Amino acid sequence: MAAQLVLVRHGESTANRDNEFTGWTDVPLTPKGQQQAHLVGQNLAQHHFIFDDVHTSYLQRAIMTANIILSEMDQSWLPLHKTWRLNERHYGALRGLNKDAARKKYGVEAVALWRRSYTAVPPLLTETTPDRRYPAGIEPQGESLAMASERLLPYWQAVVAPALRAGRNQLIVAHGSTLRALIKYIENISDEDIDGLEIANGDPIFYQVDAQLNYSQRQDIHAITTQQSHHEKESHLGDKHLDMH
Repeated sequence: MAAQLVLVRHGESTANRDNEFTGWTDVPLTPKGQQQAHLVGQNLAQHHFIFDDVHTSYLQRAIMTANIILSEMDQSWLPLHKTWRLNERHYGALRGLNKDAARKKYGVEAVALWRRSYTAVPPLLTETTPDRRYPAGIEPQGESLAMASERLLPYWQAVVAPALRAGRNQLIVAHGSTLRALIKYIENISDEDIDGLEIANGDPIFYQVDAQLNYSQRQDIHAITTQQSHHEKESHLGDKHLDMH
């Protein structure tokens, strides 16, 4: 039995708006981000998606996005599985720093490498502040995308993949970097090519998955909706043209 997998990056956060590195810093959605989440839910409802499980991080921007999506779909009752393994990549000493300020401090090339490379590690924190949501010693002092992938994949392999094999539809609402790492794994994208993958806020990505975990080509649901709307508009104009004759 085929299953459906949808990946969504959270709506715009205050750090996105302010062009800041965020990582594990827990920032809320902006009003724009909340609206993006509502639109994702409406979009998925329009396509008649029915999920069996929903997965998100320990960070409120992803949790709030997931809750809004489910509310719009009338599926708020679904199990919502939260895990630190879906948290955004930890940006170490860069977190909270404006990206333009970081470029001035460290150089454009260094910041670009830390942001887009698979293996480059940002400047590390000297220490982390204890947070009761995380087991002692779990929070890193900084991560490359490869390191984020290493802590993400055990959850994928133990929880999400078996559900997909069983034909259960899965929704993952997470973050730009962790979703990049997941897509790299799903599509077997090379370390060199992953730097070209961008994931926009509130832009759902869809895969059809069979019982052997073979994935269909990645689809942008927003693009599908836009294309359908365009075709419907053309059809409507064609009907009006026929009516005139």
